[in-house]
Amino acid sequence: MNNQNADITWKDNQTPVATRFDDPYFSLADGLAETQHVFLAGNRITQRAAPGFHIAELGFGTGLNLLATAQALAGRSGPVYFTSFEAYPMHAADMARALAPFTGLDTAPLLAAWSQGLRQFTLGSLQVEIVMGDARDTLPLWQGKADAWYLDGFSPAKNPELWTDTLMAQVATHTRKGGTFATYTAAGAVRRALATAGFDVIRQPGFAHKRHMTTGTLS
Repeated sequence: MNNQNADITWKDNQTPVATRFDDPYFSLADGLAETQHVFLAGNRITQRAAPGFHIAELGFGTGLNLLATAQALAGRSGPVYFTSFEAYPMHAADMARALAPFTGLDTAPLLAAWSQGLRQFTLGSLQVEIVMGDARDTLPLWQGKADAWYLDGFSPAKNPELWTDTLMAQVATHTRKGGTFATYTAAGAVRRALATAGFDVIRQPGFAHKRHMTTGTLS
């Protein structure tokens, strides 16, 4: 288990880059549009989400995926559950700076909860829990099962620990039958690990300059 905070540098003074992995937290082109394309559309969240639906995520990061999901499900009856696993949480000031460009999102409730140290809170129709620590340790202990996964760790080439066969098998174990995943990466090793774990894996058109991304359904 690790208790380290994220170490951040800034590209063009606004895009956060994880110094530990030398990888940006979101697309330099348009982070919100990337989230909407990869994770929301890739998992068909707006079509599927209903009371009791459970979204899980590897890599909470800036909280952008959470905010985009809350916006997409605004006005829906809940609860929809959102559980995210994060090894290196951002400092509140860094999170606020990272989210500042996304003026169309209501960031204030998340930033207020985060700055108070809350890791369980309500955001619109979402019941949110952020599980701190290395997902290799924390996911096997999780009692839940997800209907949809956002696999949003840093690049497999730069953070291979979050994309191992063992961890992808744990993702499958913690997915309801017929549940889905979506990820921005189309790395062959990741696709093979998810297929071995029991997902029907499909390569899809990626966002912006990325030719491909990957989605799948637990068969």
